[in-house]
Amino acid sequence: MKSVLNSMLISDQIACEDFPCEKINKEGYLIPDVDIDVEKIKIIMISEVPPEKPEDYFYAEGSPYYMETTLQLFKDAGYDVSSINDIIALGVYITTAIKCPKIGYSIPASAIKNCSEILEKEIDLFPNVKSYILNSDAAIKAFNYISKRTIGERVTPTGSTYKIRHNEFYYKGSRVFPSYILTGKNLLIEKSKRKMIADDIKRAFAYVNDN
Repeated sequence: MKSVLNSMLISDQIACEDFPCEKINKEGYLIPDVDIDVEKIKIIMISEVPPEKPEDYFYAEGSPYYMETTLQLFKDAGYDVSSINDIIALGVYITTAIKCPKIGYSIPASAIKNCSEILEKEIDLFPNVKSYILNSDAAIKAFNYISKRTIGERVTPTGSTYKIRHNEFYYKGSRVFPSYILTGKNLLIEKSKRKMIADDIKRAFAYVNDN
């Protein structure tokens, strides 16, 4: 039975107050609008940006585009899931490092830094997280902004993700896994990236189960 005391609507808890960023699609601003038992979450996956269309977001109704690849990656990792609710039931919460869609291919460094302050408040809502999966370069950079503010140093070093992903990184006692973006038209045919992301999901669960 879901605990009412620990349940909260995430979009009521965090927000961008003044939208200071430039060269980002502010009209597409999106925070997870999901009511969730925060104490049951053990893994947080941080992807890159919201989609241009809100109906494609992880928590949208129906069959959102972002979930097509995400569900497949969980299946590749050995988890029989068919919806975001199945993923939440596993103790996993998914969000984005940046809260507005990007314009073009790049994300301004200022947007990553600004949004890291919102992301910090967001992850602090979850008291029992044991693993973070950073599913994009933007997520890795945002998380490092957070760690430099809170513990005085970067969690992950600079370098290509494939070179550092097997090293062990920790943030306040939780394991941090640098990984690749969860979404994208080419992801389902990029077998090497699919395999690495699925492996990161499995390793994150293994750490949770061992701790």
